[in-house]
Amino acid sequence: MSARPTVLVAMSPDAWDLLFDGPRRNRLAALALIDDPVPVTAVDAAAPQERLARVEALVTGWGAPALDEAALARLPRLRAVFHAAGSVRGLVSEALWHRGILVTSAADANAAPVAEYTLAMILLAGKRALVPLRTADPQLDLRTGARVGRRIGNLDRTVGIVGFSRIGRRVVELLRPFPGIEVLVADPFADAAEVRAAGAELVPLATLLPRVDVLSLHAPALPATRGMIGRAQLAALRDGTTIINTARGALLDHDALADECTDGRLDAVLDVTEPEPLPVDSRLLQLPNVAVTPHLAGSLGSETRRLADAALDELEAWIAGAPPLHPVRPADLEHGA
Repeated sequence: MSARPTVLVAMSPDAWDLLFDGPRRNRLAALALIDDPVPVTAVDAAAPQERLARVEALVTGWGAPALDEAALARLPRLRAVFHAAGSVRGLVSEALWHRGILVTSAADANAAPVAEYTLAMILLAGKRALVPLRTADPQLDLRTGARVGRRIGNLDRTVGIVGFSRIGRRVVELLRPFPGIEVLVADPFADAAEVRAAGAELVPLATLLPRVDVLSLHAPALPATRGMIGRAQLAALRDGTTIINTARGALLDHDALADECTDGRLDAVLDVTEPEPLPVDSRLLQLPNVAVTPHLAGSLGSETRRLADAALDELEAWIAGAPPLHPVRPADLEHGA
């Protein structure tokens, strides 16, 4: 590796413009040798081979090409990939792991706005603010802002976190300043001591469900987690529970949720759905006690520059010979995104 390695930026032009403003482009240029054009969206036969042959590291983001055997054959000097986004599932391949190429992710940086969104929705759900804002429900008690028979407030409430992921852990930590809120976590792979240190109690999912006022989903989308919150799990929730999903739509049985929300027993806040977006005739879009936001919990606008900063920090550490801050290993993808 040279003092200023040759780096190829592989992402869509829109992602480049969004993530890398002037100061961040200048920082990248100071750290590495960057060829024009910047960026590229493919590593194929159309790209000049002499250019690809010099590349020692990639800075990738949304719209990056998959790094399969064919792509890697054109990048013989590639030693590291610094991903300025979250999941690397669509990027990596067995061929990449086999070559021992370092991969890092900005998933930690992307977790911050999702956790902040979740905290806001938890507190609004406790105040029953989401339903009054969206409906003139005759069952609504205008003095308390709650439906008749529903508890209101963020004192003596219990929040259930499904998935002690990067985001799930951050949500738990953000809830610590609210002593009136008890936090339970369900995750078969979490360590009870780590959960306790973050400010929550680790319990099985079946124990968590009937105890919570808010259920927030933060598990990865894996074959084992598809439909993990289905009809039986929703039925186990007590009346008035709000379900918040900022993870993946596939975790949640939408038909079962629509049935539970149609009769008003449960409320929901969905930032992710399956499919996404929902069909215009979806029952979930018609219900006053279901709020659907267009996948906006993650990094937007100026927040996306945290992702660029994370990738640049990793590049700088690599150049200095320091260990990576947030490496991704094949085993990490077995239980995460």
